[in-house]
Amino acid sequence: MRETLRRLLPDPERLRSNRWLRWLAPAMQDPRLWRLTRRGVALGMFFGLLIPIAQIPLSAAAAIVLRANLPTAVASTLVSNPVTYAPLYYAAYRIGGAILGEEAPRQDAVPAAPREPGAPGWLAYWGNRIAALGRPLLLGMAIMATTAGLAAWLLVTWLWRLKVWWDWRRRGRR
Repeated sequence: MRETLRRLLPDPERLRSNRWLRWLAPAMQDPRLWRLTRRGVALGMFFGLLIPIAQIPLSAAAAIVLRANLPTAVASTLVSNPVTYAPLYYAAYRIGGAILGEEAPRQDAVPAAPREPGAPGWLAYWGNRIAALGRPLLLGMAIMATTAGLAAWLLVTWLWRLKVWWDWRRRGRR
C-alpha cells in the first residue's frame, strides 16, 4: 500500500521546479515533508473544512511549518469541494445554530432580492444573506473542522498501528 501511495504522490523535484512553486523550493527541501506521516491528513481535513477559500495554500503552509506530509495535507483539503459544499455548510449552520440557540433567520430579516440588474445590488443582497447566517455558520465550521481533523488523526493513527501490528504478526509466523 505504501508503494502505491508513493507512486500516486507527485515527485518532490517536479514540484520544486514548477514555476508557481519555485519560490517555496527552499522550504520544500526538508525530507520530512515527503515522508508518509500521520499529521498531513489531519491538517488537510482541518483547513478543508474551516476555510472556504485558499484552503490548499494554507494547508500547504501549515504542513511546511509543522513538518507534516505536504502531499497528503494538500490532497485531504478536497474533502470540501463543489459537490460537498452545500451539505457541509448546512450541517455547520445547524450545529452552530444549535449551540448558540439561534433559529434560521426570518425572511423579513433579510432584504428582498433586488429587481434592477447590476452587480452592486446583488452583492449587497448576498452579503446581507451571508451576514444573517454568519455566527452559527462560522461556529459550526470551526467545530466541524476541529472534530474532523482530530477524527482523521485518530483514524490514521489507529490504521497505522493496525498495519504495524499486522506486519509484526506476519513476521512472527515466518
